[in-house]
Amino acid sequence: MADNGNAKGGSGAYTINLENFSKRLKVFYDHWKEHKSDIWSSSDAIAIATPPPSDDLCYLKSSALDICQKKANLIGTLKKAANEAVGADIVLHVKTKNGDSSDLMDDIVQAARSQSKSDKPVVGHIAKEVPEGKLLETWTEKLSGSGLRLVDVTNGFSELFSVKDTTEITCVKKAAYLTSSVLKNFVVPKLEKVIDEEKKVSHSSLMDDTEKAILDPLKVKVQLKPDNVDICYPPVFQSGGKFDLKPGASSNDEYLYYDSASVIICAIGSKYSSYCSNVARTYLIDATSTQSKAYETLLKAHEAAVEQVKPGNQMSAVYQAAVAVIERDAPELLPKLTKSAGTGIGLEFRESGLNLNAKNDRRIKQGMIFNVSLGLHNVQAETISEKTKQFSLLLADTVLVNERGHEILTAPCSKAVKDVAYSFNEDDDDAAEEMSKEELRRQHQAELARQKNEETSRRLAGGGSGSGEGRGPARASNELVAYKNVNDVPFVRDLVIQVDQKNEAVLLPIYGSMVPFHVSTVKSVTSHQDNRTCTIRIFFNVPGMLFSNDSKLNSQGAIYLKEITFRSKDPRHSSEVVQQIKTLRRQVASRESERAERATLVTQEKLQIGNNRMKMMKLSDVWIRPAFGGHGRKLTGNLEAHFNGFRYSTSRSDERVDIMYGNIKHAFFQPAEKEMITLLHFHLHNHIMVGNKKTKDVQFYVEVMDVVQTLGGSRRSALDPDEIEEEQRERDRKNRINMDFQNFVNKVNDHWSQPQFKGLDLEFDVPLRELGFHGVPYKASAFIIPTSTCLVELIETPFLVVSLSEIEIVNLERVGFGTKNFDMAIVFKDFKKDVLRIDSIPSASLDAIKEWLDTTDLKYYESRLNLNWRPILKTIIDDPQKFIDDGGWEFLNMEASDSETDDTEESDQGYVPSDAEPESESEDDDSDSESLVESDDDDDDESVEDSEVEKGKTWEELEREASNADHENSAELDSEEERRRRNAKTFSKSRAPDRSSFKGAPPSKKPKFR
Repeated sequence: MADNGNAKGGSGAYTINLENFSKRLKVFYDHWKEHKSDIWSSSDAIAIATPPPSDDLCYLKSSALDICQKKANLIGTLKKAANEAVGADIVLHVKTKNGDSSDLMDDIVQAARSQSKSDKPVVGHIAKEVPEGKLLETWTEKLSGSGLRLVDVTNGFSELFSVKDTTEITCVKKAAYLTSSVLKNFVVPKLEKVIDEEKKVSHSSLMDDTEKAILDPLKVKVQLKPDNVDICYPPVFQSGGKFDLKPGASSNDEYLYYDSASVIICAIGSKYSSYCSNVARTYLIDATSTQSKAYETLLKAHEAAVEQVKPGNQMSAVYQAAVAVIERDAPELLPKLTKSAGTGIGLEFRESGLNLNAKNDRRIKQGMIFNVSLGLHNVQAETISEKTKQFSLLLADTVLVNERGHEILTAPCSKAVKDVAYSFNEDDDDAAEEMSKEELRRQHQAELARQKNEETSRRLAGGGSGSGEGRGPARASNELVAYKNVNDVPFVRDLVIQVDQKNEAVLLPIYGSMVPFHVSTVKSVTSHQDNRTCTIRIFFNVPGMLFSNDSKLNSQGAIYLKEITFRSKDPRHSSEVVQQIKTLRRQVASRESERAERATLVTQEKLQIGNNRMKMMKLSDVWIRPAFGGHGRKLTGNLEAHFNGFRYSTSRSDERVDIMYGNIKHAFFQPAEKEMITLLHFHLHNHIMVGNKKTKDVQFYVEVMDVVQTLGGSRRSALDPDEIEEEQRERDRKNRINMDFQNFVNKVNDHWSQPQFKGLDLEFDVPLRELGFHGVPYKASAFIIPTSTCLVELIETPFLVVSLSEIEIVNLERVGFGTKNFDMAIVFKDFKKDVLRIDSIPSASLDAIKEWLDTTDLKYYESRLNLNWRPILKTIIDDPQKFIDDGGWEFLNMEASDSETDDTEESDQGYVPSDAEPESESEDDDSDSESLVESDDDDDDESVEDSEVEKGKTWEELEREASNADHENSAELDSEEERRRRNAKTFSKSRAPDRSSFKGAPPSKKPKFR
């Protein structure tokens, strides 16, 4: 039924979109048909009375349905679309100007009866909506007295509207972006200005100004048409001890209160094309300890609630996650917690049936959008002022459920403590200024230690110690088959060792039979020639060694051969056999290694070649590292950026590498300053093959300076015009190359800013050279530079790229002895990864490194000795609960353990597990746990101490000590002569075996082999 004339809305005439109308009408009919018996209450017809347009903010299911289907000037234009979409006919009943339309209503009721197969049709309506206007009141009376069976279908519409399509999600995202921009770019600066200038501004005036900013998006630099935006509700500002956390709260006329220990709550909601969004934040002014603790607890609870907003979870799990955090961290605040964690949001600000409370067991689906709102109401503070003795806190965000879990659409508005807590207390500022930088850093590190231990405890309690990136599955010994049956073993006439290259087997004569062994079972082979006899020893892999996976049941009870010894009088054949076995082992090991590496490669998506415009994103004549294998002269190539990845290719057809954007973990651009190259470096999530090399790091570079060799050897003057001209050419070349790389990086960054790459979070990172320091990460000294997300060294190979997000803690070792260098041990969150050591860092860099670590929120410790990290991490993995009970990483806290005395080496070493193995069995293992560079500064310290002791002695004491020293020196000379004689004897004995090379020398005894 429609009024005679044009349909009008609050913001002008509606436009028609036949495609949206048809699609949503079909969704409605399909949903009604599929769920008719349950949530649609078996209704045969649906009767919805839509109220007339109004400027009042009201949210009704009937209005939502009307908006969803879109009004048109002439509804008759939709007849064809409705018929094609669902096979329905649209019948238009036009109300006369002065009539009450009773006869038209009777026609509608009669049409419902005639279309139904039942004598008493079931008609669904929205029971809780009160009719507005005489026309709707008449319709309600007519419907009630019609004799039709009326049922409430509110749940059906709630379920229908709960999952949004792509167009609706876009509208909510735009609304959320507007809401976030108003709060971040208008409300917060205005509050800061009011407080800083100590102005008197009422809550209602702030509400009016904020509403104007929403309705004029250009004020907050948002490019949205004002005709499409509106407010969800009048913005809410509350302070001064009077708080109302209900959705219908309003701003009063009292002045904004911002004295010490005050709390300010701001809540803003805006709409775009009638779709709602919401955000709420709480700001603390000179907060007390009670207020700070309450806010931190609420923040954790809110984050836990948002984390549970993912497909498949029950809606009650959202609220229960928040309650669990409150019960764990501050149970006294539980009675103050709001009874719900929010509701669904869309065309309605509060979608019924989508309440995030403890009783709602409905499942969360992809495409739903929630207003996750959590608060603490009327918490008692330790102040005596009427305006601060009670305070409330509120946090709210608009959250979209997607395939990855969720997306916080209002995330640009930070709710971190550092961004919402303001300090204007002059006494506190003076105290902070007097506090030294070291003391501030120590306090921050203490807080980081607490957070780190909590995080580690949660991760270990969940079994999340991580798993190292291993190679492909190792082949078990029972999978190594040289011959499938006895008939395949080649016939050998002589019982001598034979090598079967084709079947990769070694045939050994044992007890008169040739026994085959796969070459992969051979661990090593040695030969020793003594006179005319040659001894061959072959060692085999046994359980617990490489290529062994025999802890399974099918290997129990098997008998393994550990080693075997042969003696031969044919040295030539013996040496040939040993060489053949070693060569075959290398070939098989190389093949198996490449097979294992390729087995771990993740299948990459296919590169989508860009159009002509994208081909402009190209770097020419660049080198690649690692270089392609093979023979021949190395060639430069071109790096091109395409739709979904990079492609590097040379003039050779087989030299090509594709790097997908989705596989890039970190991207770096390092221009040449003091180096010889300008480079782009990509650190990848998954390995790729460059030639025949498996790598996670791919680098493209250009040498900015040519290699120049001066002939003649004579030095040229610095004022030589040719020398000056050559230096100028080198500077121009370097600047030109840096500019070419910079232009390429800028174009790629612009490409990455497109919406489809938003989830990848890609951007070229530039190393911060001023924070760099020298150290030895592998075998050679290098200049290591931090970036905003990593610690890198990109010049020398192997490259060093450490993601800061993967670091558990950093331990600074050999600190405090006054040495010239110290070491850095980086412990990863994945305890199965080896600790990364950076040795021989100059002590002059210690303070700068501490400041950088503290700024990036990385917890660091200091120790006086190098720790053996392998047994430490092994013990943590074996018994994580004991590690947690013992205080976590606090065993590394040198200040806590050595606050009274520096008593023993054990206290310096900190946490050494009681059941740990002794030092490594090999020298290689020992070298892993020790510094690469030994310092001689300790000897210098001793000599300095001796000289300081001697300064206060008298002449008599000095003469007495001199005479005693002369006696001791003479004794030492005697002992030195005796030592030299003993060494000479030992040396002559060690040369004794060489006598066997002379004629007539007795043969040496042969070693016995078992």
